[in-house]
Amino acid sequence: MGIVGLVFGLISIVGFFIGLIPFLGWFNWLNIPLALVGLVISIIAAATNENSKGPAVAGVVLCAIAVIIGAFRLMLGGGLL
Repeated sequence: MGIVGLVFGLISIVGFFIGLIPFLGWFNWLNIPLALVGLVISIIAAATNENSKGPAVAGVVLCAIAVIIGAFRLMLGGGLL
């Protein structure tokens, strides 16, 4: 399950970089919910898995970056740009 969270994190971070392009900030409206789902999956995977927490922790970090900076980018552009 940690791998699934990591994949969601990687997809979210790619979407985050797409949302940084001028006039594509609206893409964060699609990216932030995806990153939130990945964040929840990664947190659950990190809490339940005793052996390998690496991918789950990486998923938490990537999804958190995508959510926090993506939301800040939406605030700067007024939710449109």
